[in-house]
Amino acid sequence: HEHVMRYARSADGRLRLCVVRTNNHIYGQIIDDTKGFVIAAASTLEGEEKKYGGNCEAALEVGKRLGERAKDKGVEKVWFDRNGHKYHGRVAALADGAREAGLSF
Repeated sequence: HEHVMRYARSADGRLRLCVVRTNNHIYGQIIDDTKGFVIAAASTLEGEEKKYGGNCEAALEVGKRLGERAKDKGVEKVWFDRNGHKYHGRVAALADGAREAGLSF
């Protein structure tokens, strides 16, 4: 965690895309660490019907939604905080969805 926050201070003004993964759901947030604000967020818990979010398809949708919301707020470049998880499976799928929506990292 300390290494990640050290990198955050030197990330050239980029916002942080943070991923939180549980067994049943996945969450993504774009955070401005200088101000301590969440700029955009998306998760598998959104919507009227709560779908199972423990698969790559759901993570891809969350990444696309997060990328679209970030673009609406004027965010184009972020750095990816995988929060200690391997860049594999659902974490990679969320990143791919965010890239498809237009974010670069």
